[in-house]
Amino acid sequence: MATTLSNQSPAPSSQEETRARAIKVFMMDLWSTVPYYDAYLCQALRSENVSVHLGAITYYLDPDCFSMRGIRNRPGLLDIVGRFKLPGGLRKLLKFLESGINAAALMLRFAFSRPDVIHVQYLPMLALHLPFDFWFLRYCRWRGCKLVCTVHDLLPSDTGEKHRQIFQKLYEMMDALICHSGAVKEELFHQFQFERERIHVIPHGPFFYDFPLVSPEEARRKLGIGADECLVLWQGIIRPYKGVEFLLEAWKLVQQAGVHAHLLVAGTGDPSLLASIQEKVNALGLNNAVDLRFEFAPSEEMLSYYQAADIVVYPYKTVTTSGALMTGVTQGKAIVATSLPPFRELLQDGQNALLCNYGDAPQLTAALLKLIQNPSLRNQLASEAAALNLGEQMWQQIAQQTAACYGAVL
Repeated sequence: MATTLSNQSPAPSSQEETRARAIKVFMMDLWSTVPYYDAYLCQALRSENVSVHLGAITYYLDPDCFSMRGIRNRPGLLDIVGRFKLPGGLRKLLKFLESGINAAALMLRFAFSRPDVIHVQYLPMLALHLPFDFWFLRYCRWRGCKLVCTVHDLLPSDTGEKHRQIFQKLYEMMDALICHSGAVKEELFHQFQFERERIHVIPHGPFFYDFPLVSPEEARRKLGIGADECLVLWQGIIRPYKGVEFLLEAWKLVQQAGVHAHLLVAGTGDPSLLASIQEKVNALGLNNAVDLRFEFAPSEEMLSYYQAADIVVYPYKTVTTSGALMTGVTQGKAIVATSLPPFRELLQDGQNALLCNYGDAPQLTAALLKLIQNPSLRNQLASEAAALNLGEQMWQQIAQQTAACYGAVL
């Protein structure tokens, strides 16, 4: 019997239909906890077949964070709290109330027009052991949305095992997890029994590469820092696991070696931790050798710190990813860091950085002295870091991999 060939093409599968139209994604960061990551990722995803709705309030410390990158943030119904600088306790309370109203408004909106994917960046209320975020995600799943979560931290920083059960519950709800290194993927598999096949390793992209470069001399003039000594920089949100007190112990040994160098610690954090660091500086007699700038620096001023520095240091005790490290690499600086698995996926000891073990103050001291006393080695490591070429091209690769993750869960 002859076979008749049809002139009609076969009906497209549901996967083909999904690829043919833009994937609709709700990027969920209602408290604007990682605003720069949100902004750069959403900007890059626009070149893929992805329609992103950024659910984040205005970032109160940098209100133009989203708009300067062509992103409109739409958290739901209200975006008021982030437009004002308020005392910390009051701001958190109002953000809690505002995010509850926004979540209710989003649930109503999703009843009529749901996204294909809910991409969770941060859920701050989980650390308060409140169920509202779970209710929202269950509703989204009931509406047919797929759930993806970027694991910026396996558990909230410096909390030990306190929140393990609730984050186990969160991860089990997800169709896929995104992490920034193979080491974190293995921890997700071993600690939370999440299937390797559903964990996507997508690197963390750099921030602020799109700002104009300033010469070290000009940056130092802007910051009021002398031009005649080696400047070592620690910068970021100050938290216990980031090793500032460990760095100070090593810096005492650096000063005892008699070198002409200065340490700048720039960032903000919990007032009690900042007071502890100030007390340690006093106790070690480092007041003339350490500049503590405990304040939020706008993007351009923060970049001036990097541009003024000869060496940037990351003495972390633990890490899953580090936007500060990516900034140091992008700015092409000589780097000293602790030898942690996520760092070693980017840094090679003696090639583009010097690595040491956390807690080994003499080893950290030796690495710092080696760079302080050897400008040619600083230049070599800085050139190798800059050669990694982390910038817009990297974000495009991240966007492609993220869109592929969305496609996989759909």
